Amino acid sequence: MRYLADSNILLRVSQTSDRHYFVVRRALETLWSRGDELCYTSQNLAEFWNVCTRPVTAREGFGLSVAETNKRAKLIEGRFTFLPESKKVHDEWRRLIVAYSVEGVSVHDVRLVAAMVVHGVKNILSMALVQMVSCVDNQRHDAASL
Repeated sequence: MRYLADSNILLRVSQTSDRHYFVVRRALETLWSRGDELCYTSQNLAEFWNVCTRPVTAREGFGLSVAETNKRAKLIEGRFTFLPESKKVHDEWRRLIVAYSVEGVSVHDVRLVAAMVVHGVKNILSMALVQMVSCVDNQRHDAASL
């Protein structure tokens, strides 16, 4: 199965001090061990780069150098499958934003959806999903220990 990794997944797994690092890493390792394919787009990597190089004093920035950010981006590029931008992705994005009257910041998310549609990716791995699965796993573990 193919999954688009949301930008927050890429950010969390690249920052070992992040409180969600281990649960995200476990989710990724589980998917890879099943033979699933995890993907990213140029937009995901641009969002990743933005947060990594943003100062720590600014909205959730990591304050990393360009060199360190590049090192981490190369790890993503080596492990995840790139879904390239194309005229088809652009055309699908345009179709979707008009068909669904998308406005404001949501246009960025619709670009990800367009890439998923064009590349046949039907699943997305997001922090919300990882946290939900982690919560269910913890409840199972707690119940098993009773």
